Amino acid sequence: MIPRELVATARIPGGAEMKLYRRGHDHMILVDRDELMSTRMSGSEEALARLTAERLGARPRQHWLIGGYGMGFTLRAALKVLPSDARVTIAELVPEIVGWAEAPMAALTGASLQDPRVRIHIGDVADVIAAAPAGFEAVLLDVDNGPDALVRPENDALYSPAGLARTRAALRPGGLLSIWSAAPDPRFSRTLAAAGFAVEEQVVRARANGKGPRHHIWFARAR
Repeated sequence: MIPRELVATARIPGGAEMKLYRRGHDHMILVDRDELMSTRMSGSEEALARLTAERLGARPRQHWLIGGYGMGFTLRAALKVLPSDARVTIAELVPEIVGWAEAPMAALTGASLQDPRVRIHIGDVADVIAAAPAGFEAVLLDVDNGPDALVRPENDALYSPAGLARTRAALRPGGLLSIWSAAPDPRFSRTLAAAGFAVEEQVVRARANGKGPRHHIWFARAR
């Protein structure tokens, strides 16, 4: 087996240390011993963007907010389906993540971060949401491990009733909140509904070939 090589480390603000590893052509990011993401598992993150676009349909001058760059799978999938007049804001809390995309993982990133439709905000996605009432057609959250925060307890606030109310206010009429999760959470589904969203749920596979672990996406539209 090809040995795993440590490439870089980064500290999550107020949280643990992230480690970027490489094994052959694959990269993976771990916190402690938990693998947060891997280049082998892109399918569900790509589906987050693709299925959001399908539900929104054709709209002029769409503005999307993606919370969490990760390895860029959601961003690149969004750029494939969005028209030239769209805008995508990426909110990434850990600046080193963007640096990794531009250096050790540049072959994977391609030109996506230089796309004229893209703006990068280094900071908490919650701050972007709070500062943009009725600002977005779509808010896509792939933050931490979903509603059950794994690496940063402060992320729980995004999925609280107050956090969901702020996100609802940040959506334009007919807009969509799309949330990625490693697992289903019936209690969170009820929280979304109580926050004034019509909720649809879909199970998606982790790998682009339709195999691998089952992940979960909520699509929530303000009623």
